[in-house]
Amino acid sequence: METLVNGKQTVTKTETMTGAEALIRSLLAEGVETIFGYPGGAIMPIYDALYNYKDQLNHILVRHEQGATHAAQGFARVRNEVGVVFATSGPGATNLITGIADAQIDSTPMVCITGQVASNLLGTDAFQETDVIGISMPVTKWNHQITDASEIPEIIAKAFYIARSGRPGPVVIDITKDAQFASLEYKYQKCTEIRTYHPVPKIKKDKLKEAAALINGAKQPFLLIGQGVLISQAQEVLRKFIEKAHIPSAWTILGLSALDNEHPLNVGMLGMHGNYAPNVLTNECDVLIAVGMRFDDRVTGDLSRYARQAKVIHIEIDPSEIDKNVKADVPVIGDARQVLEALMPLINENDHSSWLERFKQLHQIELDKIITHDLYPKTEGVRMGEVVRHISEATKGEAIIVTDVGQHQMVTSRYYKFRLPHSNITSGGLGTMGFALPAAMGAKVGRPDRPVVAVIGDGGFQMTIQELGTIFQYDIPVKIVILNNSFLGMVRQWQQLFFDRRYSFTEMKNPDFTAIAKGFSIESKKVTKREELEQGVKEMMLHPGAYLLEVTVEKEENVFPMVPSGAAISDIRME
Repeated sequence: METLVNGKQTVTKTETMTGAEALIRSLLAEGVETIFGYPGGAIMPIYDALYNYKDQLNHILVRHEQGATHAAQGFARVRNEVGVVFATSGPGATNLITGIADAQIDSTPMVCITGQVASNLLGTDAFQETDVIGISMPVTKWNHQITDASEIPEIIAKAFYIARSGRPGPVVIDITKDAQFASLEYKYQKCTEIRTYHPVPKIKKDKLKEAAALINGAKQPFLLIGQGVLISQAQEVLRKFIEKAHIPSAWTILGLSALDNEHPLNVGMLGMHGNYAPNVLTNECDVLIAVGMRFDDRVTGDLSRYARQAKVIHIEIDPSEIDKNVKADVPVIGDARQVLEALMPLINENDHSSWLERFKQLHQIELDKIITHDLYPKTEGVRMGEVVRHISEATKGEAIIVTDVGQHQMVTSRYYKFRLPHSNITSGGLGTMGFALPAAMGAKVGRPDRPVVAVIGDGGFQMTIQELGTIFQYDIPVKIVILNNSFLGMVRQWQQLFFDRRYSFTEMKNPDFTAIAKGFSIESKKVTKREELEQGVKEMMLHPGAYLLEVTVEKEENVFPMVPSGAAISDIRME
């Protein structure tokens, strides 16, 4: 094959190989090092091809396909790279859907490769045939079915480009079995553009000037940090930006760790179980600057009473998010880092000390009423907050923390003192119970140089408990903390507050978690008393391998503050 390189004629060699091998070679060309997967009949040719590349690709055999997607999410989030998943057709593919939906709403780049029955059997209800393209379409950034082996290199290149560019997201590529067996002339070229797809919009200079004018004229500005800051690697320019303009800044649960928790302009967490000051003062600021966030209902509460007094600047890469929930006075469409860099020379140095003092005053109220009691309780039972405090102190705020979904998730987000970016891994938009254990596994595979601690409720842990087998097989030294209150705690809290304590099917009779850990050769310990807690956490962190620490916590502990469903965020409850 002849091509032109720098104006000169040259010969590009092609190789004849199967579609299955072409897929593996394409993954290597994209820099893939790790795959999370589970084999089966329809993807067997790909696994056979993978056998010859075991020294170049690290395949982690999970215990359930959903675990593969969550592990890939954890890997992708700590590395800021694309996570890769393999699964077979039918139930293998459908078991991926929850993780794919989770990745879609949380903007996590992932490429899922599914095997499919032979093309001549499509539509015949063949054994383990499922329309994975139709099923996954609503929860993917893009999907495509390959029936011709010659398509594989081009489609894989396109899949990785789409998954990682602009607002990231999951892509599903479904490959029929005959396409895996068939031969093709293989050559690979990375995708750098698609004619109809513009992932990074060009920033409009007039919007930058309008935004800067509002910021410079503000008396009480307030900045909201979303996950877009982390995705675009904008955390350093964000810090310089808020320091120059002296703007109090709060974070969404997915924006957590973009700004050091100890930074003097970090005023805490937004939303339903966020901090008192940022929630109340959202409805008092005069300019609201949202960076890389989508105004989720958990952040805004009742939209009709959300920041009505403020001029809203919305910095967002995805145009579909503009005006979707909150009307923007100045929409600035573009990559968060590029926008902040362009705004920096346009904003003035400022001092909003009196405004910042309002946050400190309200924080003191929360400190006296809630935080001190959560972190240093005088009650007999162990509280979730003090467990998180000990973990934070033992790790000096430098661990990667992976949380499941529920009360423990909110408490950990509130009380762990994050010092480093890309350190908070959680299921934000979908709220997937069972996320944490496999995601922590993937995070540790992605960042073996950093401690990874999974904080999980007893309910969520049992949804993906089988992944202890993966941790055991691959000797993944993740630390697992189970906060055991023998309840589905968040649901129970709502039942207590809003359903007259009618605890309908939320109490759990749990197994002996330490005995289960022992069955997987994982060291473990159970803590039931406060005086055992500090030493238990230290032992866990000092242990060189995987470790499970079960802590029995107060059975009916509630998480406050709390914005009731349908209320304004400024109507946040302290008890």
